[in-house]
Amino acid sequence: MKIYTKTGDQGLTSLIGGARVPKSSLRIDCYGTVDELNAYLGLLRDQEVNAPRRGLLKEIQDRLFTIGSHLATDPDHEVHKRLPDLHAADVALLETEMDQLNETLAPLREFVLPGGHPAVSFGHVARCVCRRAERLAVELRASSPVEDLVIMYLNRLSDYLFVLSRAMAHDLGVEEVTWKPRL
Repeated sequence: MKIYTKTGDQGLTSLIGGARVPKSSLRIDCYGTVDELNAYLGLLRDQEVNAPRRGLLKEIQDRLFTIGSHLATDPDHEVHKRLPDLHAADVALLETEMDQLNETLAPLREFVLPGGHPAVSFGHVARCVCRRAERLAVELRASSPVEDLVIMYLNRLSDYLFVLSRAMAHDLGVEEVTWKPRL
């Protein structure tokens, strides 16, 4: 099977269900950003500091594929009934994981600047991409159906990625650099 189809050479792509839309459409930008986020999750999963969390990070990647499939589907097509689904338990899992990670972290009293170690920086980049995906999903929802759980999951995932970044810094023995505003 060839990976190239040449069907997108004129700037159009197909949604699941067959509808053709411009590659510049908000829907494509939205699920493309979720795909970008998934790539960063793979990068985080590959960091040695995350060896104990690899299973969870893979599960998150699976949920992102689920979200991407929903966003890549023509909302007017019947195929929605056959898509993998997202559950409230997926959001709850992220909350539980954050609570466990937070037990080992010092209370947050100041804003944290990204950095200190490449793994920590990757985590903060993933958090920022997740926030962008969330903003795009919210914008898409203004004109087309987007499930509430998709937005909730992305919102909670960005929080998880922030806590994960802090946990990686802790596990690596890296000092968190806090923002000291110039007065």
